[in-house]
Amino acid sequence: MICYKCGQDAGWNDKCPVCGADLSLFKRAIRISNSYYNDGLQKAQVRNLSGAIISLRQSLKFYKYNIQARNLLGLIYYEMGEMVDALSEWVISANYQPDDNLAKKYIDQIHNNRNQLETINQTIKKYNQALTYCKQDSKDLAVIQLRKVLSLNPKLVKGHQLLALLYLEEGHLDKAKKALRDAGKIDTDNTTTLRYLKEVNRRLKEKGTERKKKNDDLISYQSGNETIIMPKRFRESSMWANILYIIIGLVVGVAVTCFLVVPGIKSQSKTDAKKQLLSANDTISTNGQTISGLNDQIEKLKKELEDEKKKNDGVSDQISTYEALLNAYVYYTTNDVIKAGEALENINTSYLSDSAKQTYDTLNGSIADSYKEALYSQAYSSYSSGDYQSAIPTFQKLVGMDEAYRDGSVAYYLAQSFRKSGDLASAKPYYQYVVDNYAGTEKARTSKNYLAQEQQ
Repeated sequence: MICYKCGQDAGWNDKCPVCGADLSLFKRAIRISNSYYNDGLQKAQVRNLSGAIISLRQSLKFYKYNIQARNLLGLIYYEMGEMVDALSEWVISANYQPDDNLAKKYIDQIHNNRNQLETINQTIKKYNQALTYCKQDSKDLAVIQLRKVLSLNPKLVKGHQLLALLYLEEGHLDKAKKALRDAGKIDTDNTTTLRYLKEVNRRLKEKGTERKKKNDDLISYQSGNETIIMPKRFRESSMWANILYIIIGLVVGVAVTCFLVVPGIKSQSKTDAKKQLLSANDTISTNGQTISGLNDQIEKLKKELEDEKKKNDGVSDQISTYEALLNAYVYYTTNDVIKAGEALENINTSYLSDSAKQTYDTLNGSIADSYKEALYSQAYSSYSSGDYQSAIPTFQKLVGMDEAYRDGSVAYYLAQSFRKSGDLASAKPYYQYVVDNYAGTEKARTSKNYLAQEQQ
């Protein structure tokens, strides 16, 4: 066990043998974390993935350095199709324990498989597009997009759930039930899946009851190879009654023809002539309105296309940000500090989730000083060899990061590089900065002399 105070190995003693810190509560927190991890492991083994996620998150709340719990949480996210969340957990795990950690193996497997990375990107884009279609009430298009998503990533539980919800909304109960069963095969005790399944079963039961009520007044029996269906209540009429019904029907038919049908035909002829005249006038007016309506639809569609393009650009920027974070971590693990720092500079943290921001802050804090030192060594090497044009951009980057770095040496050598390359005007502000902030030093005296020469 590592002491939380001094960071030294304290074994399993109640007090740290190095700094004397009380470790009893710390040990208790670790034991509780391990208990939650064991509970999460048992749930994962029976595919209760949602329950396992809850237990593992609790485990990490008590002890965030529980590497086994964090790696298992990443595996569960991966199994549920949540690739980005899985990568975030593995990156944090690998940062906490760089050596002998399975998380690095998982990250390398995904990073080395460019097809899988492309599949992840396409899945995110299409799922977000399906959500947009749902908000626009374009349910048919949303269903098509979700089918494409699930063909790329069949384990995406929330994709199955959303597809089932759309089927449920459209009344396709059998399809909704199949989608929910597919989600249940991945995560057996997912609360959302079970709630949707309960609603589907309720509607199927109601539908079956209605069908049964419709059939209550009918009876059927088998006659040879044919099924005979007839009413339950049937009363056979006498011959005289049938003759009477026929006569009444004939009388009613003649009366309807004389008093209703013939006058109606005459009236209809006059009405048709008037309608044709009105229709000709309406057609002219309608065509003008149709053209105007089509123009309005064209403008509306153009606006929708522009909105969709902006949304797609936002999703693309988010994916690029996560790729940059992943590349920064890979460069960090290979000790390429400069490339890791450059990758972190290109990250827009507004696109990152909370866990990804934590990873970004951890990486940035780990390489900030090393990155500055590497840039300084690179720039000073170019300056010493007389390659001032190469030194100037790197010194400028360092000044932008920390103008006081190395007690003003960065600003001083940037001024020297400008002066030696023949640009004394650009050097002047940096000489003045050294004179104002580091009075009494050799750099300040030299800077003051160059400023005096420029004034002469």
